[in-house]
Amino acid sequence: MKDCRLFYIDGKWVSPTTGKDFTVINPASEEPLATISLGTTADVDKAVAAAKRAFESYSETTPDDRLAYLQRIIGAYRSKLDEMAETISQEMGAPITLSKAAQAPVGLSHFFEIVKVLGHFKFEELKGSTLMRKEPIGVCGLITPWNWPMNQIICKVAPALAAGCTVILKPSEIAPLSAYLFTQILHEAGLPPGVFNMVNGDGPTVGSAISSHPDVAMVSFTGSTRAGIAVACAAAPTVKRVTQELGGKSANIILDDADFESAVKEGVQSCFRNTGQSCNAPTRMLVPRSKMAEVASIAKLAAETTKSGDPFTDGTSIGPLASNVQFEKVQHLIRKGIEEGAKLIAGGPGRPDGMTKGYYVKPTVFADVQNDMTIAREEIFGPVLCILPYDDEEDAVRIANDTPYGLSGYVTSGDIEHARRVAKRIRSGNVHINGARLDFGGCFGGYKQSGNGREWGEAGLEEFLELKAIFGYSVSTK
Repeated sequence: MKDCRLFYIDGKWVSPTTGKDFTVINPASEEPLATISLGTTADVDKAVAAAKRAFESYSETTPDDRLAYLQRIIGAYRSKLDEMAETISQEMGAPITLSKAAQAPVGLSHFFEIVKVLGHFKFEELKGSTLMRKEPIGVCGLITPWNWPMNQIICKVAPALAAGCTVILKPSEIAPLSAYLFTQILHEAGLPPGVFNMVNGDGPTVGSAISSHPDVAMVSFTGSTRAGIAVACAAAPTVKRVTQELGGKSANIILDDADFESAVKEGVQSCFRNTGQSCNAPTRMLVPRSKMAEVASIAKLAAETTKSGDPFTDGTSIGPLASNVQFEKVQHLIRKGIEEGAKLIAGGPGRPDGMTKGYYVKPTVFADVQNDMTIAREEIFGPVLCILPYDDEEDAVRIANDTPYGLSGYVTSGDIEHARRVAKRIRSGNVHINGARLDFGGCFGGYKQSGNGREWGEAGLEEFLELKAIFGYSVSTK
């Protein structure tokens, strides 16, 4: 059992104002892994006060000063990369192969990208006689989830620090140990006291206190749409900026000129990656009605060869879900799909054969899904794929956009121009063409109930800046 009950405030590890222990559970074994403290409003007040004091001087640092801090953080993070990967696999169940290949290194990728952006970014630009000046917005509250912990923490922390902001981080209490290690990394890098602060806690207490605090200028939140609404409501009375990266129900349109064997296999693997716990997962596969039987056969085989198992065992494709709450939710929605008449072709309710503990689920595929079914409307957040038929391309685009979400989309075609045309018609914050991977120099965020604002790269930096116009800054000498 790890003891991680301290918070990080004003450059020091400190005890919580009121002790309230919370046990972190290993999702693979259901055994206790660590103890953290759940913070209170008083802890948030202390962290915000420290960040507010630090903002006075940190906001005046130069881009070169901030680049030096970021480079030191990168060096410290690199030295703990393996430990970070192991920590993530222990706390939220990602296979160690995924943690080493993506979960831990993605943090470095965001730091590398923001260093590149900061090296050329123009914080001031003269337009006529007016100076357009981009200034750090202020104290920022960052509220992050458990599914890609370093991705979602660092794509907020890195641009905030690069902009000259100071921050209070509240990681998920379900998987807080990677954030604890990350905080140790930032301490080792020698950031000025108060620039970065970390308070553990739950959403209704610490999350709400951060969102409603009058001295917090901005809240950046990643999580469910339901929780995002609560954050926005709490933030509204103080008229602070709120950026949100929320849920998704992304459509994967496989056009009639695609290579179905490879496209369907890739679609199944992408849906199941990280045990389906990715907000941008392609969970709705849209295929020509005439191809449904062929697609179902390919998807069934792909699901049945996906191995669920211990995150630290060789050959494991997907690990457990992160918590019992998530396990019960996914089980409920699988049963709901069966009740509503979707055709179950792989997986189903219960744990995989031979497993009696751990939050493991069977890789599950439904065919002949209709877009008004619950499993096609709600974000399941588990390894559950819905295959929907479409009649023609217009029908495919209509179904893809017939969702309250708009985070991501996928299009596969044998003709790149064909794929481009369809991609432009999908109402989502990003679209992948022919299996294209993420580009950290691009941006990430959603339309509709998938949120507002953008993260990653230059667009992500802009979110932490205020734009000021100084009129009459330049006076003609003529």
